[in-house]
Order: sequence, then C-alpha cells, then structure tokens
Amino acid sequence: MSGADAGGARPPLAILVAVTALGPLALNIIMPSMPGLQTVFRADYGTVQLTLSLYLVGFAVSQLVYGPLSDRFGRRPVLLCGLALFVAANLLCLAAPTIEVLIAGRLLQAVGGCAGMVLSRAIIRDMHSRERSATVIAYLTMAMVVAPMLAPLLGGYLDEWFGWWASFLFTAAAGAVVLAIAVGRLVETRHPSAAPGGAAAVIAGFRRLLTMPVFAGYAVQTGMTSAGFFAFLGGAPFVIVEIMHRPKSEYGLYFVLSAVGYMAGNFATGRLSARVGIDRLIGTGACLSLAASSLMVALALGGVVTPMALFGPMTLFALGNGLSIPSGLAGVVSVDPHLAGTASGCAGFLQMGLGAVASTVVGHLVATADNQLPLAAAMALTSALAVMAWLGTLWAVRRSARTPGPAQCLAQGE
Repeated sequence: MSGADAGGARPPLAILVAVTALGPLALNIIMPSMPGLQTVFRADYGTVQLTLSLYLVGFAVSQLVYGPLSDRFGRRPVLLCGLALFVAANLLCLAAPTIEVLIAGRLLQAVGGCAGMVLSRAIIRDMHSRERSATVIAYLTMAMVVAPMLAPLLGGYLDEWFGWWASFLFTAAAGAVVLAIAVGRLVETRHPSAAPGGAAAVIAGFRRLLTMPVFAGYAVQTGMTSAGFFAFLGGAPFVIVEIMHRPKSEYGLYFVLSAVGYMAGNFATGRLSARVGIDRLIGTGACLSLAASSLMVALALGGVVTPMALFGPMTLFALGNGLSIPSGLAGVVSVDPHLAGTASGCAGFLQMGLGAVASTVVGHLVATADNQLPLAAAMALTSALAVMAWLGTLWAVRRSARTPGPAQCLAQGE
C-alpha cells in the first residue's frame, strides 16, 4: 500500500484528466490539417509528416527526463514547468512562417505536453496500490480520451472555417486555462523517501528497471500496442483525404468511433481489473487488437477501400487497446513504487519512440499506395509483437513470484 492510500491530500481527478489530455489533444487536433499543410507551406507530405513524427520523438525523449526529475524534485514543480512550456510552444506554432518553424514548435509542444501524461501516472501510483492503480488509470484515460476523440473533429472544422492556425490558438488557450487551475489546485504527492540522491542514483534507477524482466515485458507490450495506434494516426488522414477523397471533417467524425471503442475498453478495465487482474486484461486486449488488425488486412486485400473498412476494425482495435494499455501501465509503475516516475518515463519513452517510428514509416508507405494495406499490415505486425511481449511478461511475473525483491511485491499485487 502506498503512503497516500493511508491518507493525506490528493489532487482532484479532474486536474489529472486535464493535464493528461493536453498532449493527446495537441497531437490529434492537427491531423485533418496535415494534407493541407503541403499547400500552405509548399512542402511534400514526408516533410509535413515530421510535425507528427518529431512530436512523438519529443514526447518520447522528454519523458526520460520528467520521470527522474519528478522523483527527485516532486511532481508539482516539474509538471507546472511542463505546462508553461506547452503554452509557449503553441504560440510559436501559431506564428510559424515556415514549415521548419512549425516543426520546431511542434517539438517543443510535445516536450511540454508530455509532462501531464507521464506525471499523472506517477501521481496515481503515489496514491494507490497496483491493482487499484490500473482501475484509476483506466478511468483517467477513459475521461481524458474525450479530448483526443473530439480533437480531429474540432481540428477539421477549425481548419475549414478559419485555417490551420486556429487549432494552435485553441490548444494555447486550453493550456493556459489548465496551467492556471493546476497552480491553484495541484498538490504534491511524492513521498520524500522516494527521491533519488543525485545523477548517479538516477542512472542506477534506470539500470535497475531495465534489468527487470517484468518491467521489460510490460513496457514492450504497451510500446508495441501504442505503436499500432500511432501507425494509424500516421497513415489514416492521408488514406481518408487523399486516397478515398473524403473531406477532412469526415476523418474526425469517423475517428469518434475508435475513441468510443477505446473508452469502452477503459471502462471495462476500471470495472474488472481488481477482480480479473491486469495480466488477463492485457492478454485479452492484445489478442483482440491482433484480430481486428488482421481483419483490416483482409479487407484491404479484398479490395474494400471505404472508411468503414478502416474505422470498423479500428474500433475493435481501440477496444483492445483500452483493455491492455492501462493494465500494462499499472504493471510498469508498480515494479518498484519508489521509482514510479522513472518507470513511467521509461515506458512512455518506449511508447512514443516506437510510435514515432511507426507513424513515420507508415506515412511514407501510404503516400505511394492506392489503399490502406500498408497501414493495416503495420498495425497487424505491432499487434503480434504485443501478444508475444504479453506471453513473455506472464513468464517473467511467474518467475518473479519466486524471487525476493520489488518484482515479488508486484507479483503479489502490493
């Protein structure tokens, strides 16, 4: 049981939802605008794709910094600095005169926006036990997914009504409001004994986590599952707008289906994690995502090139993600509760790093394709790897139950 479970001040769940939602909101809101940015900035789609892939790189790398910093200096000051950077980066994107400046602004936007995502998971682990953490993370992601669910729809209409820049004006305003609320309401949750002693201790913490098979299993599983989702983000806008010749706003409308599927998976996780256990939920979700992506491949091979051939299987894929990702993240931050921030940062780095690779590769592949097959194949591949990682995790958890140390505490659900 964590110290916060025994009592003490806790930040309201609404604040954790808000700070977590900013990064995904900024990521998704410009998706419908990406094909049009080629004309606005006179750039090829591969260059425009950097506004997504480098966003994911920034999101990935900065999580390696935020986690250890929060373990040392506390969750609150590190999170507030990240939110301030997010607001400033949005203003830079808003005024970008060239695609290069826009890409740089997106990179900084990611660095600031990821603070809420990585630190909210650490805050939850500060307050709750392992199985309860899975429940709270599931409800957190179910609530905050409303923002990225509506973001493509909102971004499509903002682009059509005002222009691409309107999306950045909206995210800058949203970030400023969340920062103001967080300054007044966010409390510190990190226990002083959890703070590492310095740079050497931080490096030792990374090394300790990376040598734990249980941590590696959970981290790879969540990373591969997320890679499939980001592969979809990297290729779906081009497939819908350029290959299927549908309006940008229609992409946002169909995207709502996948977001609803993800929320349904989160809700099921919240209700079932304490009873069923996170490992069974991970396996169920990973296998469902593999089946859904395989269906997408089959439809593409059969020549069915319609929005529902893409978003129908994607809804089931997202349902599987909603089961497996919160459960996997709960496992990640429970391997060693004293290194919850560092563990969250490591797992987040892997999620976003693999996502950046997947989105970039798929973005280039669909640019020369005439259907959704490259996108579907990439999602099926990452899903298969996620299932393999889950099987490896089961072996590692069972083995750790017979080994003294933090991993044994994980296996016992402490």
